[in-house]
Amino acid sequence: MTSVRIVQLDLEAIRALAGGDLDAAQRLAPAGGDLDAAQRLAPVPLSPWLVSEHPRSVWRRRAAQVVETPADLAWVTGLIVADEIGQAVGAGGFHAAPDEHGMVEAGYGVDPDFQRRGYARATLRTLIARARSEPAARVFRLTISPDNGPSLALARQFPFVEVGEQWDDEDGLETIYEMPVV
Repeated sequence: MTSVRIVQLDLEAIRALAGGDLDAAQRLAPAGGDLDAAQRLAPVPLSPWLVSEHPRSVWRRRAAQVVETPADLAWVTGLIVADEIGQAVGAGGFHAAPDEHGMVEAGYGVDPDFQRRGYARATLRTLIARARSEPAARVFRLTISPDNGPSLALARQFPFVEVGEQWDDEDGLETIYEMPVV
């Protein structure tokens, strides 16, 4: 079974990723650069995909968010680390700490170079386990574009229930899925 962990980053590392510093990403790659400096920012090798357009927009939002709401830092997007290779294969986490209703919304993306290896499924299992371990979390939410076949197929492997839809300014129409985690 594929195994991953979510490694939370500090604000400095999130800002570096938000800035799209490809040089920093290259320093973090397994084959080169100043690994001592790289380890200061991230505990594992990173791929350039983590500073591509979509992940960068997420890092920018999270960097601003944790300045405004520091308690979210332990919850927001971190690195998806594949244990068997010791490398970041994507980004994932929650949009924020549990809200007043105990809802946590997850988001994740796997680097295309690492897709179709079970990392998304392992990430979803890891995030569900994290939510279940937190007394404040009662409802786990996913929002998925109706056109995103792979994500819809993955969600169907878990006991999610469709509860509605919403419009996201960045992602367009999304179907809302929820499941209890208590």
